[in-house]
Amino acid sequence: MKIAILSDIHGNSIALDTALMDINKRGGVDAYWVLGDLCALGFDPVGVLERLDALPNLIAIKGNADRYVSSMDLPPPYIASAQTNPDLVPILAEVSGNFHWTRGALDATGWTTWLQALPFDQTITLPDGTGVYLVHSAPDTDEGKGLNPSRTDEELRGMLKDVSAGLVCVGHFHTPLHRSLGDMHIMNPGSISNTFHQIGHAYYALLDADSKGFTLTFYAVKYDLGLFITKTRQTLNLGNDYNIRSVSNEVIPSWKKHWDGVSHFPEIVFV
Repeated sequence: MKIAILSDIHGNSIALDTALMDINKRGGVDAYWVLGDLCALGFDPVGVLERLDALPNLIAIKGNADRYVSSMDLPPPYIASAQTNPDLVPILAEVSGNFHWTRGALDATGWTTWLQALPFDQTITLPDGTGVYLVHSAPDTDEGKGLNPSRTDEELRGMLKDVSAGLVCVGHFHTPLHRSLGDMHIMNPGSISNTFHQIGHAYYALLDADSKGFTLTFYAVKYDLGLFITKTRQTLNLGNDYNIRSVSNEVIPSWKKHWDGVSHFPEIVFV
């Protein structure tokens, strides 16, 4: 069996279409695993969910951005903080604008319930008996720094102490990863949108599995970043500037300061 593993699409249907076309050119797959953060921040949240829902044997889980949209329990900064620190007002406007605009698009087209129904995690068994655990960030949270490559082995063992799977698939930190921790493999396919690496590329992975075991291959496919930016500017989303900075790799997470940029980074096939 062959499975496509995708994550962190963030409403970017242009990047998603490019990745899906590349997968089809490679002969297609038997199933799709999508690891969360599906529709918020991009210009086309509805289009992304429509495409995902049409995929064969889809297994999708909810990321933190999906939870924000589903519940409208938004991340900071909060109004009380902005009232005491006016410098936070523009950030509050971007954050609130982003998620309210996305939620409005989903409500207007009937997709909110679909997103709300996504599970936090999933477990699967491969043909050779290997257990697989799908989660967006980490077993106990959908946000934070996740299982990012700057984590030590000791930190990961503590975070995964209750997970018995032989393969753990995560998203969230927008970086391809393939790491061994004893008999456990930890992988991140990279992000379809808002990558921390080659901008304008959609990252994904293919899992080939049979009764003898499994292999992972990582891909990065170039898409039309300029078109994404143009379509983003055409929306009334108050978070557009943030979205463009994110897709242009100008929003850097703190954990990257503690990573050498090489460890656990898999070989990537660039297309």
